[in-house]
Amino acid sequence: MNAMKDFKSNKGLNVNKQNKLNTRKSRARGLGFKFQLIAPILGLTLFLSACSKLGLEESKAGEGKEVGEQITINHELGEAKVATNPERIVVFDYSLLDILDYLEVSVVGLPKSSLPSFLSKYQDESYGDVGTLKEPDFEKVFELKPDLILISSRTQGAYEELNKIAPTVYLAVDNSDYMKSVRENVSTLTKLVGKVDSGESELKKLEDQALNIQAKAEAKGENALILLANDGSLSVYGKDSRFGLIHHALGFAQADTGIEESTHGQNVTYEYILEKDPDHLFVIDRNQVVGGEVDASSVMNNEILSGIKATINNTVHYLDAEVWYITSGGLIGTGKMLDEIEKVLK
Repeated sequence: MNAMKDFKSNKGLNVNKQNKLNTRKSRARGLGFKFQLIAPILGLTLFLSACSKLGLEESKAGEGKEVGEQITINHELGEAKVATNPERIVVFDYSLLDILDYLEVSVVGLPKSSLPSFLSKYQDESYGDVGTLKEPDFEKVFELKPDLILISSRTQGAYEELNKIAPTVYLAVDNSDYMKSVRENVSTLTKLVGKVDSGESELKKLEDQALNIQAKAEAKGENALILLANDGSLSVYGKDSRFGLIHHALGFAQADTGIEESTHGQNVTYEYILEKDPDHLFVIDRNQVVGGEVDASSVMNNEILSGIKATINNTVHYLDAEVWYITSGGLIGTGKMLDEIEKVLK
């Protein structure tokens, strides 16, 4: 009897197990059926989402040049194939930063060691510090993952290394034709960032202002000497120098037509200035930018220079070194430079 009870009990257990197994199979079949229904719906949703994104990208591309369209830029140091509308720009020249700022184009990195005050917002930590104008921090540049690097003469020696990181474009100012050079650089940048002709109105205003200054200066028939004061030492610059637009674009004759052309100017003495005796003396204080112990006004305050025409007639003009020494070639900077010379003529 006991054996029979055990058998019935075991049989009941087996039936229960079988019922549970059947229930699980039924559920599995149900889930499989539901998945068969859901899978096409999910696929359709993903497809529609992809179409939506594609439509958005096509819409953005239609606003200007196609996203990712490449243009070739030929420059003094080589050739660069650059995708238009770059989103991550590193710039090693403050005049080029000036132009980008005017165009409302953002950058991800720049040297911060000698930023002019009118571009001080780029000191913010949201912008990467990539070394100095002459000594790039290549590791930091690499970390920023730029799709375009812009350089000028001060960073020329680093071109090859920077070009290995990202397409690098060299844009400098032609000292013999400053205003034309500014126009060409603005034109190149507006093509690169997809804002063709955006700077045209400002360029036209600056060009008209320069012509007006030139006409007034030539009518006066006065000459000028351009002097750089560098912590006590003095050097002069001629018509084709970095400051030469005062002569070739703005109408002031040269007090000395034989100045040696050099990046750092021709070193001179007080006696030289006394001998040339210019009608106007334009002074740029390098210490204003890089620091030093002796400022330009202290250098100029001496007995020899007290007898020159410029001192007697109060035509010694101290120019803003932030724009003349490190930012010449930009749109905002050029405006400031022309305003200073215009005040001289008034």
